[in-house]
Parts: sequence; structure tokens; C-alpha cells
Amino acid sequence: MRIAYLDNLRAGTVWLVVAYHVCYLYNGVGILGNIPGSPNISVMDAAASIVYPWFMVLLFTIAGISARYALSKRTAGQFIRERAVKLLVPSTLGLLTLHWVTGWLNIKLGGGLEYIPGPLVYPISAISGTGPLWFIQMLFIYSCLLVLLRKLDKGDRLWRLGEKCGMTALALLWLPIFLGAQVLNMPVLTMYRFGIYFIAFLIGYFILSHDSVQEKLSENCLPLAGAAVVFGIAYMILFHGKNFTEPQCLKSHVTNIYLWLTVLAIIGCGRKFLNRETRFTKLIVPSSYGIYILHYPVLLTTGYLLCTYLQLPAALNYLLTMLAGVIITPALYWLIRRVPVMRWLVLGVKGQ
Repeated sequence: MRIAYLDNLRAGTVWLVVAYHVCYLYNGVGILGNIPGSPNISVMDAAASIVYPWFMVLLFTIAGISARYALSKRTAGQFIRERAVKLLVPSTLGLLTLHWVTGWLNIKLGGGLEYIPGPLVYPISAISGTGPLWFIQMLFIYSCLLVLLRKLDKGDRLWRLGEKCGMTALALLWLPIFLGAQVLNMPVLTMYRFGIYFIAFLIGYFILSHDSVQEKLSENCLPLAGAAVVFGIAYMILFHGKNFTEPQCLKSHVTNIYLWLTVLAIIGCGRKFLNRETRFTKLIVPSSYGIYILHYPVLLTTGYLLCTYLQLPAALNYLLTMLAGVIITPALYWLIRRVPVMRWLVLGVKGQ
């Protein structure tokens, strides 16, 4: 079951992730993983700060909605087998095939290569090359947990209850989102926020997958967007110029209200204004998953080469890195899709 606006939102968010990672590589607010000594533009840090609280929550919420649609036509076994190929294979075997490059560059940029014995460089690079693949790793875990929850809720009572949510209840879901933000957060690896992302995934599955609920969001999308802007301003006043990946920011009431109102507003506006296919969406939607998988090694390699061998103004570094993401990543996706074994290992795809 394909819903045009959900596909469009997913694809658009993936490209937002690409743009975010360009800002991240050159960030000047102390977020680990940037290119050391690279010139920085503070307004790009502000742009990254604006989207960081909500864009991955949005992807997990859409993934939860999509899981409901998928399970309406598949058995639990079929669902898990499909997810194992699409999610687990690229995030494990794909590390050995391609993403060790990310690990190697991160180690080199951090000055760690000289301390690692030669035979261990490749395996350590592969293990540390996860990058944005953490998303599909967590999504596979959530998919398995969802199958277990469905067995406990055999009458589908939780899903039927979700249909009764009105706008007040939907807005108040910021509270479980906020509570989720407080727990199951890994130290150092701040992207692994198991609590909030699992809550968002479950809300997508049990509540937002209802057509009637989506219609309510569509009808109220503009007031939701206005409220999101208000809390977004409050969020920026509190955390502008600070490391927006730190717990002080991510666990804040204001941050979590802002991110949840934004997620609801985007889903509502997406249904109202983006529920159609165009030539452009037909071009970007099918490749969005592959773009997500492949973009980071492209961006990191580009940033490393620019900062190591050229002394360019900061604006050119940002521009050229983004152009590499826009041009080289789709080309790499097109190439890998046509190599039988490689496309399975890297993309979890059996056929073209």
C-alpha cells in the first residue's frame, strides 16, 4: 500500500538528512565527528540545529505508519524476512563492503591510524563505519519488537484505540515523546536514542496509521505549523550556538514540544499539499532509501579531500560537498544497483 505523500515526505526528509550532514561535517559547535580544523559558517550550524530535533523522529514515525500498511498484507514472518534483507544486511555486511571507508576516514581524521596495528585497520574501520546506518539498525530492532507486541495484542485493541485520538490527544503525545527522550540514550553515541525513536515508531503504527487521524492533521496543519514555529523560536532562543546534540537540549521540554508539533504539522501539511505524484517525485522517491544508505561516505570523502588538499573558503566547502551529495550519490546508487552481489550487500536489493 503506497501513500504518495508519505513517500514524498520520506524522500524529502532523506535529502534533508544529506544537507544536515554537510553542515555537521563542518560544524563549529563542538559536535564530535566533524572534520578537524575545517572553516565554519555559523548560520549553517543554526540551520542544522533547527532540523536536528525532529527529522529523525519524523522518519521513525513514518516508518511506524508504513509498518502498519506492510503488515496488513504480510504475515509476521514475511515482514521480518523482508526487513532482515532490507535493513539488517546493509547495516552489517554493508559495513564490510563499503562503509569501512567511513570508519577509516573517521579514524584517520581523529589521528588514530598510527596507533592501530596494520592487520586490524580494516576490521576496526568496518566496525566503526556505521555512520547514518544506525537508523536502519534501530528500525530492524523496532520491527522485531513490533511483531512481539502484535502477538500480545491479538485483538488489535491498541490500534483500534488509536483511531479515537482527537487533536488534543495528538498534541499531548508530546508527553510520551518527552518521556522517551529521557531514557535509553547511549553515552557518546548520541544518535542511538532508543526511547524517543521507539515511542515515535509506535505512535506511527498504532495511531497515525489511521486515515481518519491523518485527515484531522490535514485539516489542522496550518495551526499546527504556527504552533511549531512559536516553539521553534523558543527552542532557538534557548539553544542557539550550543551543541544541540547534548542531553541538556534533547531532554528539554521546549525541544520535545517543538519537535512533536513539527512532526504533526509536516504530516498534516504533507497529506494536504503533497499527496500526489509528479515527474520529480517519481524520480526521487524510488532512490531515497539508496541515497540514505550511500550519501555519508560520499560527503565525508569529499570533505576530507577538500580540507586536506585545498584551502578553500568555507562557503565553497559547503557548496562543493553538497554538490557531491546531489551528483555523486545518485550516480553511485545507479552503479551499485547494477552489480548483482554488491546491490544485495550494500542496499539489501536482490533485483534492479
